[in-house]
Amino acid sequence: MARNEEKAQSMLNRFLAAKQDEKRGPKERRPYLATECTDLNEADKWRQQILREIGRKVMEIQNAGLGEHRIRDLNDEINKLVREKGHWERRIVELGGPDYAKTAPKITDSEGNEVLNNRGAGYRYFGAAKQLPGVKELFEKEAPKPAVRSRFQLHKSITPDYYGFRDEEDGVLLAVEAEAEATIQAQALAEWQEKDEERQAALASVTDKALRKQQQQQSGADASGPQFVAYVPLPDQKAIEQMVLEKKKQELLSKYTSEALAKQQQEAKQLLNKQ
Repeated sequence: MARNEEKAQSMLNRFLAAKQDEKRGPKERRPYLATECTDLNEADKWRQQILREIGRKVMEIQNAGLGEHRIRDLNDEINKLVREKGHWERRIVELGGPDYAKTAPKITDSEGNEVLNNRGAGYRYFGAAKQLPGVKELFEKEAPKPAVRSRFQLHKSITPDYYGFRDEEDGVLLAVEAEAEATIQAQALAEWQEKDEERQAALASVTDKALRKQQQQQSGADASGPQFVAYVPLPDQKAIEQMVLEKKKQELLSKYTSEALAKQQQEAKQLLNKQ
């Protein structure tokens, strides 16, 4: 039973709404061109209507879950309404009304820079449209590059103190350097003395070993008997090879030559020596 009453109530509400629409007459549509309007009050009414539509769509575009295509469409519609608002504001000025573009607050970004002039020119991104692919990069600014200083700028602030020209004027540095120099010299002298003692000890041990070895050799020689030293010079390797070559040469000559031929060669050598 309650269901039928609800249906009847719903039908009654629709009937009452239709009757009210009949009393108000047909709904007016905003002119396509602002120049078609010749009444200042009408122009101001259409401007207010555009502002309400812009506000409603800006609220709707804040929802990032609408999807990329819906967000892009909403952003296009908002920009279209902003341009249309500028047309109506110029038409209001032409009809003798106030200039809303001059009194309207400037639209700035997060850093305070104006991104839209008072006439509404330019394309803007609202709400979730700023996070769309390809749009987010437009709002990211590159990090400022470090300024490269020239050689003149680097040397401009350099004073003689940088090179240490006046470090010794107060006398403190000389005293500190003298103390440090004495300490370093003492350390170097102690290291040299320590190394010299080690070197002397090593030399003494080597000398003792050499003396003991020489004494052992002398005692062994005395025990084995007298030794003889030959003072005849011994031929080296080159002299020995020459002697072997001469000997082979003589053997070959004696083998393949007769005594008469050998005698003639000997006589020829003697004649050549005489000449």
